[in-house]
Amino acid sequence: MKFKLFLVIAVAVLFMSCMKVKQNCSFTESAAVADTSEINYLKNYFVTKNITNAIQHPSGAFYIIKNAGTGLNPELCNTIAINYTAYQLNYAVAFDSYSGADGVPFQLGNLIVGVQKIAPLIKSGGSVTMYIPPSLAYKDQVLKDKNNDVVLSANSYIRFDMTLKSVY
Repeated sequence: MKFKLFLVIAVAVLFMSCMKVKQNCSFTESAAVADTSEINYLKNYFVTKNITNAIQHPSGAFYIIKNAGTGLNPELCNTIAINYTAYQLNYAVAFDSYSGADGVPFQLGNLIVGVQKIAPLIKSGGSVTMYIPPSLAYKDQVLKDKNNDVVLSANSYIRFDMTLKSVY
C-alpha cells in the first residue's frame, strides 16, 4: 500500500514538473474596446472595398483568418515569431514589414492591443489579416522612420497581415 501511494505521489510530482509555468509575466488582457464610430468606419470600408468575409472581434477589431495553423495558440506572455506587413488603411505602401524564414520574435503582450486580441485566434503556421481601429492600435501616436519622416499618422486605421511562424 505504501508503495502505491509513493508511486502516485511520484507520478504527480513528475507530471507537475513537466508543466510549463509562466513566471515573471505581468501582462493582463486589455479591456480596450473600439467605439461605435471606429467600428462603423471599418464596416463602411469593407462595403467600399467589397470585403464580405471580415469577422468582428468583441474588441471592435476585424479579422480574416486565411489559414488557422496547426501548432500552438499564443498567449500574452508567449514570445511569437511572425512575418508581417502593416499598412495604413487606404494606402498601398506598407509602413512596416518583416519577412524571414523564422520570423521576427516579439512578446505578444508588448504588441498593440488589436494584435494581442486577434493573434490568439490562430495557431503556429497560421495567417490572418487584421483590421485594427486607432483605439486598439497606436491611438494618437505618430510613427516615424529612422530619418524622422512620418510613416503612420495619428489616429490611423491599420491593416496588419501576419503569419505566425512559431510560439514559444
